Amino acid sequence: MSSTARPRGADGTTRPTSERWPIAAAMLNFPGSQDAPADTWVDHLAEVAYEGFTEVDLTDSWVQPGDLTPARIEELRGALAATGLDPVALSAIRRSVIDPVAGDENLAYSHRTIDAAAALGVKVVSVGLHRPLLPQQRQAFWFWTEEGPHDDTDADTWARAVQRLRELGTHAREVGLELSLEMYEDTLLGTAESAVRLVNDIGDDAVGLNPDLGNLIRLHRPIEDFQAAVAACLPVSNYWHVKSYFRDEDRRAGTVVALPAPMEMGSVSYRTALRTAIDAGFTGPLCVEHYGGDGLSVAARNMRYLRRMLAVATGEAREQVLRTAGAGR
Repeated sequence: MSSTARPRGADGTTRPTSERWPIAAAMLNFPGSQDAPADTWVDHLAEVAYEGFTEVDLTDSWVQPGDLTPARIEELRGALAATGLDPVALSAIRRSVIDPVAGDENLAYSHRTIDAAAALGVKVVSVGLHRPLLPQQRQAFWFWTEEGPHDDTDADTWARAVQRLRELGTHAREVGLELSLEMYEDTLLGTAESAVRLVNDIGDDAVGLNPDLGNLIRLHRPIEDFQAAVAACLPVSNYWHVKSYFRDEDRRAGTVVALPAPMEMGSVSYRTALRTAIDAGFTGPLCVEHYGGDGLSVAARNMRYLRRMLAVATGEAREQVLRTAGAGR
């Protein structure tokens, strides 16, 4: 298919080809480097670029751009330029704007983060409603094996979430960005039904969903069907954190085990999920995440897998096979 005839997404956006689809590496595999010299930032980003990435998610567990001075923002811009990486997204992690203790502070931080993202040339800012890990989660080998904080589900909490996230969405739109809401267990973004409802109640075209369903399939408890959740969430999604897990359930014993896995080997099919996403008109960036071991190398493997699966989902693979076979006749 020629570039002049590429299909468009549900919002009219031209769909990228599989080779040009923005697939970012998350910076969660690198240590916190807020006060590190710019040369350290270059070191880290160069590792990302060496693995074949052209895009990066400036995960704020690495650097919090919203708390950098203008001079340091320029240093970060320089580090990105030096390594040839496009900061397609910035994910603000565990900064819930409805946190009972730190909600006001997190709202102010999120506004600063949006301004910093605009200065850095970011396209999407991802925020969530999950809170900092509890002590027992920090002490666990895998933090998701211990229960974390739960959002209240009363009408006042819901209304506060809608109002504050809508406020951030308005800010993002005014500076030319999109806001994406990351799904996470036991929050108002913890199920497909609740997450889609929240996006719809916010009612701003600049606000979409980040259907990070990997956060849910790793839980050591019953979970909703992955493919059904993909079908429900992708029509309102504008960014997507993707990762996979080996999941095993012994219902007779009542046990569940979930361990990080490369996406092509995990217990859910992203081949199917990407077909659903394409059919729903999804055109947003993807971000590969992986916990444990050499997370960056696994993320790079996942990036290459996604490019193949995007080619299948968009029909590019079929066209290439038929064209190659036809040329050999």
